[in-house]
Amino acid sequence: MKIDIRPAVVADAYFIKNLINDQAKKGKMLPVSINQVFENLRNFWVICDKKGKILGCGCLKIVWKDLGEIRSLAIKNSKQKKGYGSLLVETLLNEAKKIGTKKIFVLTYVPEFFEKFGFVRIEKTKLPHKIWIDCINCPKFPRCDEIPMLKKI
Repeated sequence: MKIDIRPAVVADAYFIKNLINDQAKKGKMLPVSINQVFENLRNFWVICDKKGKILGCGCLKIVWKDLGEIRSLAIKNSKQKKGYGSLLVETLLNEAKKIGTKKIFVLTYVPEFFEKFGFVRIEKTKLPHKIWIDCINCPKFPRCDEIPMLKKI
């Protein structure tokens, strides 16, 4: 099947929100509001089928001069385990490399997936305090149970 990976556009926002929140209901990630999607829209990428239907999304957020985060990686339920998530991660890592980011981290509930790309588990204290700003609004704050992982690129 022919696929396309492209930066997200405004028309994608509600689909991105619904896709992420469907996975959040299953405990695979944290939910997002439509406001959060719009605020970060320029950081989102989507993977689409040949008809332009979105199959998944992922976000690359730059946190600091040498640090980025892959977040909100979600694939439509019926399209999981077909390599789409891997294609998105590879795209986001390539984008991070292009702009000069040296390290990428994730906070995840599925560390095994990210280990395939060379991410390693780290202590939360190894990440700068700046990243925890988003956590204040999280329903799980201050009892975060996501697993932090880091990859040098």
